[in-house]
Amino acid sequence: MPTLTCPVCAAEVQQDDLICFTCGANLPRADALDDDQATPPTLMQAHLKRDGAVRDCSNCGTAVADPDDIVCAACGKPLPRAAAQISPVVLRLAFPTGNVDVPAGTSLLLGRDPQESLVAAAFARFENVSRQHATVSVDDSGRASVRDEHSTNGTWVNGDRVLPGVDVRLADGDNLRLAADITAQVSLPTQQPDPATFSRG
Repeated sequence: MPTLTCPVCAAEVQQDDLICFTCGANLPRADALDDDQATPPTLMQAHLKRDGAVRDCSNCGTAVADPDDIVCAACGKPLPRAAAQISPVVLRLAFPTGNVDVPAGTSLLLGRDPQESLVAAAFARFENVSRQHATVSVDDSGRASVRDEHSTNGTWVNGDRVLPGVDVRLADGDNLRLAADITAQVSLPTQQPDPATFSRG
């Protein structure tokens, strides 16, 4: 079986992926009709990474070796806070029509409206899925949730209906169903605790 790559960034992708996790681009569907229009870029781009690089004090220019310092050791002035670290956790929804990956720090609308949903192609043949059906979010720490966007035929998690406008937590192994016909298996890796947060004793 040939290796599939993203047409935008050339990263390796799986055959049933709908978007590229590396760059966030929409992936062409094998069963999609050929058209001359280029696939528009998505908003789901590479998420922030903590590089651990040495930064400088904006007041005196002295190198700050410890990224957790809040005050410059040389001049005693407050240091600007570094961007919050985003978890590397990625939520995967395995729909029969393809996988949908949602990195930490992002949200994704599920539905049939291609102007609103980056993965509308996954629901194109399911008329009972609303055009703007549900929003799946993963926060910076890797906690996932789903919110029904007042869909016509409802959203369910493990057989329980999600009330419209209410966020419901998602966990690894959950079943997420949109309307009556399309169900996804939720895959959410457990976030390992950061060793830096451990205390002695």
